[in-house]
Amino acid sequence: MNETVDQQAEALPVNEPVRPEQAVHAAPVRRSGPPAWFNPWVVVALLAIALAAWQWVETRLRLADTQQEVARRLAESDSVAKESRLLARQAQEQIATLQAKLGEMEGKLAESKSQQETLESLYKELARSRDEWALAEVEQGVTLAAQQLQLAGNVQGAVLALQTADARLAASGKPQYTALRKAVTNDLNKLRALPQVDLTGMNLRLESAIAVVDSLPFAVDVRPRSETKAGAQPPAAAASASGFWQRLAADFWSEVRGLVRIQRFDRDEPALLAPGQAFFLRENLKLRLLNARLALLARDQWTFRNELRQAQSFVERYFDSREASVNNALTTLKQLSSTEIAIELPTLNESLSAIKTAKPKEGR
Repeated sequence: MNETVDQQAEALPVNEPVRPEQAVHAAPVRRSGPPAWFNPWVVVALLAIALAAWQWVETRLRLADTQQEVARRLAESDSVAKESRLLARQAQEQIATLQAKLGEMEGKLAESKSQQETLESLYKELARSRDEWALAEVEQGVTLAAQQLQLAGNVQGAVLALQTADARLAASGKPQYTALRKAVTNDLNKLRALPQVDLTGMNLRLESAIAVVDSLPFAVDVRPRSETKAGAQPPAAAASASGFWQRLAADFWSEVRGLVRIQRFDRDEPALLAPGQAFFLRENLKLRLLNARLALLARDQWTFRNELRQAQSFVERYFDSREASVNNALTTLKQLSSTEIAIELPTLNESLSAIKTAKPKEGR
């Protein structure tokens, strides 16, 4: 009904004047019910407006709370961001420090590797040098032994030199030196099998013979030995008369014996020497013995024996063989001249060849 009234009211023109007959007919039309302003649509609109206002207020409140929460969280996030930046900066500094330390460690590692390589090369060089030194010592010992044999004929010195070389090889314990040690052992056994010649003792005996040359008496200087008188009486008995006659008879017999001289002709007479020739004879005898010493050291058998025989002939011809010193000198010369000093000495070519074989090749 209200809709009908509203439609009729709307159907009427606003500016058109109302006619009396229309007013008469309209006046008595009155309806009963709620007032005109009490429209449900208005109520709904008002409720809607109130709801919207309430929602707007609530929204504003929530928005304010949200803004506060956002601001708080933004503040927290700012502090967290600052802390994060601080931590990130510290982490970067630590990373930079660690990188620096890592670089330093890498440098030290590279340096240690270089030092290790250098030490390895030095150790290899030292080991190689040690082997070369050992081989050089062995070569020196064998060369010394060969020189002792060739130049001086010193068998004992050569044996000692080879023993030293063999001990050096045994101390090294290198298997590559087995052939060398075998060669050295063979040469050492050859030297040990040689007959021993006491060169030192023979040299000392010659030296003693040279020393007594000046004291040997010459045969031409010897006078006949005076014999003890057979009838000699002690001084106490010479005072008696019988003692006087005995002494007189002994003197007469001595004078008679002096008139007769018995001499042997089955041996040569001692050679006569002029007064100035005795000195030169002794010096020539010393020279013969010195030449014999040199021949002994040189292992010259022929010269050694020839010089000793010449010295022996000098002693037998010019010196008194009845004296003990002359007999000792003759005995020494005879024993020395009968001694063999020329011994065929072996060579050490086997050991020298083994040393050349054991040496490392150049550029190995």
